[in-house]
Amino acid sequence: MANLTRSDFRFFHRLRVRWAEVDLQKIVFNGHYLMYVDTAIADYWRALALPYDLTMQALDGDLYVKKATVEYHASARLDDQLDVAVRCGRVGTSSILFQSAVFRGEEHLISCDLIYVFANPATQKSKPVPMAFRDILLAYEAGESTLSMELGSWQDLGQAAGEVRHEVFVEEQRIPVEMEWDAADQTAIHALARNRMGIAVATGRLLQQAPGVGRIGRMAVRRVLRGANLGRDVLQALIRAAAARGDTEVMLHSQRTARGFYERLGFVPRGEPFEEAGIMHIEMVHPL
Repeated sequence: MANLTRSDFRFFHRLRVRWAEVDLQKIVFNGHYLMYVDTAIADYWRALALPYDLTMQALDGDLYVKKATVEYHASARLDDQLDVAVRCGRVGTSSILFQSAVFRGEEHLISCDLIYVFANPATQKSKPVPMAFRDILLAYEAGESTLSMELGSWQDLGQAAGEVRHEVFVEEQRIPVEMEWDAADQTAIHALARNRMGIAVATGRLLQQAPGVGRIGRMAVRRVLRGANLGRDVLQALIRAAAARGDTEVMLHSQRTARGFYERLGFVPRGEPFEEAGIMHIEMVHPL
C-alpha cells in the first residue's frame, strides 16, 4: 500500500467523528473507517459530476467491490474533524483501484485501497471498463474540468434542460407541470451544464425582465449532484450572459431554502417573502 500524503490527492471529503462511531475508549471503532471511505467515494462521484445510477445505466454495467485493504497508523477520536481523501490510483482492464487516506490535519491516520470490478449487473461477470469512463477518471485526476457549459435557445437545449427541470421541479418538488412550463422559454437564454458523458446535470434560464434588467430563473441541479458547485457554475454563466448584452443588474426569485446560496454569490434580498407555486420565495438582486 502506497505511503500517501495530502498533496497526493485532489479530492477531500470532510466529516466529524460522532458518539455512535467510537468505543469505550472514545476512539473510532476500526470498522467505521470503511464507512468513511465509502461515504467519501459517493462524494467523489459528485466531484466527477456523475449521477451514479444514470451513469451506470449509460455504461451498461456496475461497480462491485472485489477487495478492501485497510492499514491503521493512528486512531481518530470523538469530535475529531477528519479529511477523507480519495483518488483513482489505477484503471485496469476490468478493475479500478481507488486509494484513500484519512487525515486529521496533516496527520495520516488510515490508508485504504478499494478494488472495484466493472461487471454486468445481471450476471455480475466482469467486463472491460468502458473507455468513456476511463477517460473521465483519468481526466479528473489530471486536473481537467468535469463539465461543459452551453448557452443557447430552447430549440437547441430545451430537450436536455427539460429533463433536468422535470426531475427537480415536477418529480421532486411536485410543482404542477402546467406551472413549470411557460412561453418565456422560447425567448430566454438557457444555460445547460453537461458532464463528460454528455448527460445534462444542471440548467437555468435568463429573461429580459425590463430594459437593463435580467431575470434568472428555473435554476435546477440533479438532486444527487447538489453540493458540487454545479448551480454556481450555471448561475455565473447566466450572469456573464446578462452582462454581455448590457444589463446593469440581474434579479431572481429565490426559494427560501436557497437564499444562502445566492447571498454567497453576491445577491441581496429585496422586499418581503412571498408564495409562488406553493413554495415561499424572496426576490434577490445582483448589480452588474
